[in-house]
Amino acid sequence: MKVMQELSWKKVLSDEFEKPYFKALMQFVHSEYDRTPDAIFPSQELIFRAFDLCPLSDVQVVILGQDPYPTKGHAHGLCFSVEDHVRPFPKSLNNIFKEIESDLGLPFPENGSLMRWANQGVLLLNTTLTVREGQAESHARKGWEQFTDAVITKLSQEREGVVYMLWGSKAQEKAKKLDEKTNLILQAPHPSPLSAYRGFFGCTHFSQANNYFIQKGRKGIEW
Repeated sequence: MKVMQELSWKKVLSDEFEKPYFKALMQFVHSEYDRTPDAIFPSQELIFRAFDLCPLSDVQVVILGQDPYPTKGHAHGLCFSVEDHVRPFPKSLNNIFKEIESDLGLPFPENGSLMRWANQGVLLLNTTLTVREGQAESHARKGWEQFTDAVITKLSQEREGVVYMLWGSKAQEKAKKLDEKTNLILQAPHPSPLSAYRGFFGCTHFSQANNYFIQKGRKGIEW
């Protein structure tokens, strides 16, 4: 399993790859795929897809999820996103599209793939990058959280003017690693059905992000 392909991320994270916790994490992940290769998501070559599609210098927005969808055929390496053919949309993703419709007046897209966002500089990062089928958070507390902490720290050191959308308590734990003076940090409840009505709906994060970019003379994201 190749750790990461994208060169700019590999450069800033190279020290992280050599740390004992990361080597132990990779051993655990390898053993999981070896034991039940069809029950660990996403497939091995897609684990670091969020980085491969969004080089460090291109990052405009960071959306932090929890862990990949534990349903076969859903996870493909980008948080909240699914492959083009997946119907119906997962409930969290459906709620994201509902908020975009309310916030920006945009209709639901034809498919649930968020690759179109990644290609505009939206880093779609889960806190934990792998999961066992049917067992949400089954790969939590194995080292992924430490790795994604390092990602956020490195990004905040390298880039300013980034919009961070932190949805839910796990994502919001990363806020302490960010400089709110040089970035826009937006926080809301998770878009899952259990919490979306507690403040995710009506959070207007998508319009706030684009207004922030426009104020800086930059192009907004085509959500």
